[in-house]
Amino acid sequence: MTTSDRYTHGHHASVVGQHARRTAERDAAYLLPRLQPGMRLLDVGCGPGTITTGLARAVAPGETVGIEVVPDVLVQAREHAASEGVTTVRFEEASVYDLPYEDASFDVAHAHQVLQHLTRQEDAAREVLRVLKPGGLFAVRDADYATMIAWPRSPQLDRWLEVYHQVATKNGADADAGRRLGAWLRAAGFVDIATTGTAVIFATPEETQNWGYSWAERTVQSSFGKQAVEYGFASAQELEEIAAAWRAWADDPDAFFTYTNVEVIGVKPA
Repeated sequence: MTTSDRYTHGHHASVVGQHARRTAERDAAYLLPRLQPGMRLLDVGCGPGTITTGLARAVAPGETVGIEVVPDVLVQAREHAASEGVTTVRFEEASVYDLPYEDASFDVAHAHQVLQHLTRQEDAAREVLRVLKPGGLFAVRDADYATMIAWPRSPQLDRWLEVYHQVATKNGADADAGRRLGAWLRAAGFVDIATTGTAVIFATPEETQNWGYSWAERTVQSSFGKQAVEYGFASAQELEEIAAAWRAWADDPDAFFTYTNVEVIGVKPA
């Protein structure tokens, strides 16, 4: 996330999809076929840079710029790029609402699991539109929390999803951002909107334990949990019960979880 209102209900490490290391090949597969060597690319909300480095390889020798608002995360991103030997990428502290770049200075912009955490999605998209060249692409991908389904069913996990939506809404964010991506980009001035989707499925013991135990921890230790208590949506005791339910679910041999990521590419008018 890349703005002053970033982390409205959770640290970047707790964003959907963080159960496994992100890669451009997996999480930006919808964009990769449209990239060409020599393009200049902006990665908005680059996090630890694992997707960014993959995108940088796809457009090299063109320059890739990753932006974030948390310096510690940028340190991780720089270290990752160095470890991967990617030299055509740089990372900078910047806000998507006020990008420090000239008009029409990028061919492509990318934002993975970012818009769901913003409070002014259309403003962010308009600022990205400004720095793109005519014909430039803005690729966004976000989860839609209302599509999240767990088996076996659990009242506590149903309650988790309810509280998560309440906290996101209180913060002015949108946990169900996936379904609105196309509308936000269209309102910002993008055209030729292309929408796709990917079903995420956790079904192996490794996958369900990674997902369930990570959410158990986030429920009681992240800003999401703290804000749930602060806003009066849940008690600390209830959050502990939800965390316990996540752990029990994760260890169930029949555990299954699915949700949908929505992917949208918009074009800046020529």
